[in-house]
Amino acid sequence: MELRTAASPRDVKHYTTERLREEFLIQNLFVPGEIKLVYSHIDRIITGAAVPVSPLTLTAGDELRAEYFLQRREMGVINIGGAGIITIDGRKYEVGFKEGMYIGMGSRDIVFDSADAACPAKFYINSAPAHKQYPTVLIRPEGEPGEGVVIVKEENKVECGCLEDANHRVICKYILPGQVESCQLEMGMTKLEPGSVWNTMPCHTHDRRMEVYLYFEMPQDAFVMLYMGEPSETRHIVMRNEEAVISPSWSIHSGCGSRAYTFIWGMVGENQDFDDMDHVANQDLM
Repeated sequence: MELRTAASPRDVKHYTTERLREEFLIQNLFVPGEIKLVYSHIDRIITGAAVPVSPLTLTAGDELRAEYFLQRREMGVINIGGAGIITIDGRKYEVGFKEGMYIGMGSRDIVFDSADAACPAKFYINSAPAHKQYPTVLIRPEGEPGEGVVIVKEENKVECGCLEDANHRVICKYILPGQVESCQLEMGMTKLEPGSVWNTMPCHTHDRRMEVYLYFEMPQDAFVMLYMGEPSETRHIVMRNEEAVISPSWSIHSGCGSRAYTFIWGMVGENQDFDDMDHVANQDLM
C-alpha cells in the first residue's frame, strides 16, 4: 500500500509539475492480477483497484494495523471492466459493468474475481474510516430491487448543464443518505454527453469534505486537464484514461477534456450533504 501525506495550500502553490503529480495523481491503478491501494492522510481515504485474473483476497496490510481490512472501515466499489464477482464472508455478488457495492464495516473476508479472466473485472475502490456497521448491498443503476440489491433512484440520476456551456452531463449517485447508508463515504459516477468536455464548472470547493476523481472511458490519445488549487492559485494536472486524482477540501477540482469522458467521484469528510459546496464565481478564478 502506498502512503501519501497531506499538503498545505501554502506549499502547493510552489510545486513544480512533477511534484504536483507525485502528490496528487494516482497512476497505474488497474494492473491485471493485482490489488493496488493508495492511502492518503487527507481524511484517511484509501483509493485503489483490483483486476482479478484469478481470485484476489483483500488484506489489511501492515499500514492499517488491523486484523482485516474493514475492521474499522467501510468501502465502496464500482466495476468499470468485465463481469465480476465479489465474495463477502462467503456470499457471492455478481457485479456487472458500472454496477457497484457498498461493503460495511466488519466484513472480514473479501475476494475479488472475474467471470472471464480474458476480460477481467476492473474494481475501483474507495474506503474510509467508519464508526458503525451499515448493510452491505449491491448497487445497480437499472433493474429490479431485491434482497441485498439497491437500484439507483430516479431522483439520484440528475441531468444538468448544457451543450452551449460544454458541460451537459448526467450525475448518477450510488452511495448517499436515503439510498445507500454509510458512515461518511459518498460515491457516484458522472458521464459527459457528446460534445461536452467540462466537469464541475462553474467550480466549487467543499471545506468539509475531500474528493477523489477517477477518469475513464477515454481513448489512448485523449486527456483531461484537471484544474486544482485554491481559486486564487490554480494549477493543472494532465490526466489520462483510468487515472485518479486526490483533491483536498481547499482545492477546486474541475476538468476539461479533449473529448467527452466519464468519471467516478468519491467523497469523505465532515458531512454527507451532497449540495454542501462553496461555489466559486468564474470571474473570481485566477
